[in-house]
Amino acid sequence: MSLKIDGGLFKYDFIDHHAILCVPVDADAKEVRKRYLKIARRLHPDSSVVTKSADKDIANQLLSKLVNPAYEKLSVERNRAEYSLILSQIGKRLAQESTSIELSTDIAKQLAIAPNIDLLYKSEVAKLAETQFDELQQVSQFISQISELNLVYLMRRAGRLMKTPQSLPTNTTSNTNTPASPPPPPPKDDSPVAQYLRRAQILIEKNQFTQAKVELQDALKLEPRNSRCHSLMAIIYLQQNQLKMAKIHFENALRLNPQDKIALEWKPKVEQAMGIKSGTVQVDSSPNTGDNQPDNSGNGGLFGGLFGGKKK
Repeated sequence: MSLKIDGGLFKYDFIDHHAILCVPVDADAKEVRKRYLKIARRLHPDSSVVTKSADKDIANQLLSKLVNPAYEKLSVERNRAEYSLILSQIGKRLAQESTSIELSTDIAKQLAIAPNIDLLYKSEVAKLAETQFDELQQVSQFISQISELNLVYLMRRAGRLMKTPQSLPTNTTSNTNTPASPPPPPPKDDSPVAQYLRRAQILIEKNQFTQAKVELQDALKLEPRNSRCHSLMAIIYLQQNQLKMAKIHFENALRLNPQDKIALEWKPKVEQAMGIKSGTVQVDSSPNTGDNQPDNSGNGGLFGGLFGGKKK
């Protein structure tokens, strides 16, 4: 049996562990454990529910290759925090690309326009959980359907959050002429640093993170204590799932400008994902932005590979 899943978030080369366990994306550790134990009892080789030899083989594959890894990811606090951070980023990207996203299931289409999305979403996930493993040959299709609900929920939830002042303005086009939250004194619109910043933000909007990093590196050579440069550099590292480097640049940005909105919002989330507490640091004013650290993200990083080439 093929375990290939190609619906919902899986279409973007992202493993949707919540869909595999059929729990809401905001499920806590207790909910995750309760659901896992129920699935494990259902799929265990000694289960009286699975009687046919072929079904036992499928059940074993589902348990070992999908269910157990999903539980490991969502049951450990640090893993779940990092995974939640990634989900929040995915939600924002989906919200920005909502007009180009095609939904295949009726319930996902209903969820996309439902006035009370939270109630309908959790109700449908709970309903699907009741029959998810009744037909083992159809589990992959079930997971795809659940993941599509997760996709819509994340997209709509992020759409609401992006309307607030605390949103991450990495993909807005209206502010590309003047950098947001610049450190005092702000660079002139025609200064070399301002030009680097504008080009970098445009490249970030296009998911061209490597080129954007080059622009910011050049800007930091001219103005190493520019907080806006550091916060944008942190965003690039965050998009590439390099949390340590993202944290360093967020810290530098806040040291130089304590009111930097991007750093204020995202530094605590990065620290939560890394399992550490906030602290004080010294600013690294060197233009070296960490290129000597190996980039293990591959192909533009997690988010570059996830959404690259999807824009219309």
